[in-house]
Amino acid sequence: MADAVFTGQEPELMDLLAARPAFTMHAQDGLCFEGVPLNAIADQYGTPVWVYGAGSMQARYAALQAAFAAQALDVHIHYAVKANDHLAILDIFRRVGAGADVVSLGELLRARRAGIAAENMVYSGVGKAETEIEAALAQGIGQFNIESAEELDMISAIATRMRITATVALRMNPDVDAGTHAKITTGLAENKFGIAAADIPGLYARAATLPGITVRGLALHIGSQILSPEPYALAYAKAADMVRSLRAQGQEVTVLDLGGGIGIGYHDEPGMNLAAFAAVVKREVGGLGVKLLMEPGRYIVGPAGLLLASVVLQKQAGKRFVVLDAAMNELMRPAMYEAWHGILPVDAVLFHGPARPADVVGPVCESADCFAKNRMLPDLATGTRVALLDAGAYGAVMSSSYNARPRAAAVLLADGQSRLITPRQRPEDLWADEILPYP
Repeated sequence: MADAVFTGQEPELMDLLAARPAFTMHAQDGLCFEGVPLNAIADQYGTPVWVYGAGSMQARYAALQAAFAAQALDVHIHYAVKANDHLAILDIFRRVGAGADVVSLGELLRARRAGIAAENMVYSGVGKAETEIEAALAQGIGQFNIESAEELDMISAIATRMRITATVALRMNPDVDAGTHAKITTGLAENKFGIAAADIPGLYARAATLPGITVRGLALHIGSQILSPEPYALAYAKAADMVRSLRAQGQEVTVLDLGGGIGIGYHDEPGMNLAAFAAVVKREVGGLGVKLLMEPGRYIVGPAGLLLASVVLQKQAGKRFVVLDAAMNELMRPAMYEAWHGILPVDAVLFHGPARPADVVGPVCESADCFAKNRMLPDLATGTRVALLDAGAYGAVMSSSYNARPRAAAVLLADGQSRLITPRQRPEDLWADEILPYP
C-alpha cells in the first residue's frame, strides 16, 4: 500500500501539475480538478475534505482494459476494494462491469450494497474466519483464493456442512522480490501470504478430492506499488510453469488470478507502462488457455483522489513549519510508509510565487504527523488551501478519529459537478456508539 522511500530530486510544482492532466491552474479560479475549482469545493464543504474524480477513475479503468485488448487478452478486472471502499466508488466500477476483490466480510457486504454480484467477487486474505467463510458461501461468492492447507480444510468442512460447493484457487507464493517497500511486498517466501510453490502440486491434488471443494486454478500477488513489469514477468513465468506441471499430473486448471499491485507515479514519473505490462502478461501466460483475473486498486483510484486542506498557520522554529488542518489521522501513508505525496497550493498567485523549504505537518500530537520535510513551497498564509495529491488509494480507508478529530467529508466530481458522498463527522458522532456503564 505504499511506495518506497523517495530519494531522488523532488519535482517542482509546475512539473507535478504537468504530470497530472486532470489538474489545471486557472488565473482566476486557481487549481481545478476535472474542471472544478478546488477553492469552490473548500468554500462549500470545508476542509479537510477528500475529493474524488469519477472521470479519472473511468479513464484509468478504460486505459487498463485497452492495454489488455491491444494484446488480444480477455482479462476480468476485479477492483481491489481495500484501496478505497466508498459505496459511490464501488458503484462506479459496477457500472463499467468490474467485479470485486475483497479481503473481509465487511468489504464483501459493502460491494454487495453497491450492487456487485457475489459471484463476480474473489475473496482473498490470509486470515478468513469461519463466520466470514460461512457468510461468503451463503452470499454465493465466486472464488476463494486459498492461502494455506489449513484454510482449505476449513472451507471444505464449512461448505460440506452447508451443502454448498466452494470454488477455490490456490494462492502460490512465487518467492519473487517485487522491488517495493518492505512493508507491502507479498510474494517473498518470508511473507505471510500464500503457499510455497513446492507445496502446490500436493495440495492441489488433495483439493481435487475434498468434499465441498471445486479447485479451478492458481492465484498470486507479489506486492503493491510495483513500477516495473519485470517482477511480474518472473512471477508469471513461475505460475505458467506450475499450470503446465499440474496439467501434466492430470489436474484441471482453468483460472489464473494475476493479482494486483500496479504502481503509479507519485512524483512526476509516469508510473507503470501499461503496454509493457500487458505484453508481459501476453508473453508469459497468454497461451495457457485459462481465464485470467486481475485485481487492480491503487492504479485506478490513486491519482483520481486528493486531500484538500487549509493552512492553520506557519510556524518558524529554526525551520519553517506549515501546519494544516489535515493530519495523519486523515492520510496515514507518510507516517506509516514514509510515502511521498505531491503538495500543490490552490491559489494561482501562490503557485507561481517564490518558494523556500518547509515541513508540512498536521495538528496531531505525534512527531510522525508530517506530510513532507523540506518541501519547496511558497509562503502560505492562514486560510490558504493546498491539495495533497494522489490520495485516492489507501487514504480515507486507513483514516481514523485519533485525537478525537472528526472524520473528513468526501466529495465526488462527475460531469463538472460536485456531490457530497460522505458528510463531515460531527464531534458528538465520535461518542454516539459508546456506553457509560454507570449512569
